[in-house]
Amino acid sequence: MLRKIYLAVTVFVLALTSVSLAQTLRTLVHQPPNGAFLGFLLTDGTVMFQGNNTATWSKLTPDSFGSYLNGTWSQLASLPSGYSPDAFASSVLANGRVVIIGGEYNFGNFVLTNLGAIYDPVANTWTSLPPPAGWDFIGDSPAVVLPDGKFLIGNKLDKRMAELDPTTLTWTPMGTGLQVSTGKSDFNAEEGWTLLPGGTVLTCDVQNAPHSEKFIYSRLSHRDVHQTWVSAGSTIVDLHSPSPFGCLPYGDHGQFCYFPPGEIGPAILRPDGTVFATGSNSTAGPGHTAIYTPPTVPTDPGTWTPGPDFPNGDNAGDSFAALLPNGNVLVLGNSGELYEFDGVNLIPELNASGALLVLPTGEVIVAANTVSLYTPSNATYSPSWAPTITTYPGTVFRGSTYQIFGKQLNGLSQAAAFGDEYETATNYPLVRITNQSTGHVFYARTHGHSTMAVATGNATVSTNFDVPAGMETGASSLQVVANGIPSPAVAITVF
Repeated sequence: MLRKIYLAVTVFVLALTSVSLAQTLRTLVHQPPNGAFLGFLLTDGTVMFQGNNTATWSKLTPDSFGSYLNGTWSQLASLPSGYSPDAFASSVLANGRVVIIGGEYNFGNFVLTNLGAIYDPVANTWTSLPPPAGWDFIGDSPAVVLPDGKFLIGNKLDKRMAELDPTTLTWTPMGTGLQVSTGKSDFNAEEGWTLLPGGTVLTCDVQNAPHSEKFIYSRLSHRDVHQTWVSAGSTIVDLHSPSPFGCLPYGDHGQFCYFPPGEIGPAILRPDGTVFATGSNSTAGPGHTAIYTPPTVPTDPGTWTPGPDFPNGDNAGDSFAALLPNGNVLVLGNSGELYEFDGVNLIPELNASGALLVLPTGEVIVAANTVSLYTPSNATYSPSWAPTITTYPGTVFRGSTYQIFGKQLNGLSQAAAFGDEYETATNYPLVRITNQSTGHVFYARTHGHSTMAVATGNATVSTNFDVPAGMETGASSLQVVANGIPSPAVAITVF
């Protein structure tokens, strides 16, 4: 049975967040069996990592109190034979599965492979995924999950795009021809895509830097799809680094030439609606940054203002960034320094190295040869940023599936970015259930999200959740968590 709650009664609970005295970086008590690098937050609260052997994967499960610091590791299925990629396009889909496709390297060879695979976390199996028709090479390509759940990927070597239907696993080309005459300024190589409110996708051009552009996408019906690129104006400062390379041979026999246009840093949408974009080494010294303010009308350019340069000649070309619950952007500099952008300043914090991923606890996991946990000095967030639950089942049974409704269940941002490839966005709802008697924490696997949009405001959205068959019964509290920010808790009973 469903019941409604009123937001005004519970929203004050969100202000009761913890604030620590200083940021910390702590080594996980247990380390992965085969090393860890790129991580994906699965919708059951666990985190799967690609091992240092790039065909192997392992999973981090938090302890009974929800601690990832004390979490344990287990081995997952390896990728299909012949596929051991590095630097690929990827995403967690609305059905809870993980898609990876392409790879700048396969078995350590620069080939721009077009192989791909889908991971099913329930069955613990990988299934090979064929590329879009006519895509002989993919490599390290930009990708994003659109609000309707389709997985959009850009061809690294030209302007083509294709979208994957996660239900049928079929690809649909976006436009026709190699150049796709939809207004794209340059080819997709080395660009990153940032999902904006309303479904627009922002990118900072690398070949045509300092130009930026937006992909306007809307699906009015099954057959009526609006798709076009429009200018987002100049980033003012140059965010790309000129490439020192000429021809890079690729293909199984090195028979083709790729001329890289340079590198760029990650770009993150912040809770105030602006995008913080970071740069690689410039010709004049340190990496620059820029701040984008979207327009009211999506087809208008919007405005860019220069942000702070990286201190000490540092930069973030081909590096990671994550959105902290407090709204700051955590950026990994190429020097190994972590920085926090607070909206004005780019502040050096601690020295670390590895892929960054925001956890449901609001901490950031830093995955490398040694896996660590970053805790920001300030964990306070605005109540208006949190998910809110509007309709939920007051009684649930173990092993059953339920639907939950609310607002901003996907969070305000993708909360993760890289210069181009390695997409590990976390803009989807997690359901966390805490037993009131024991204090033990359980995550109910979510799937079938009604949207993958960010910053959905007052729109009512939903997801399904599977109550764990082995969880404890009795009085419990339930929260929806997005990008490390929990909703106010509601009371449920587990039978």
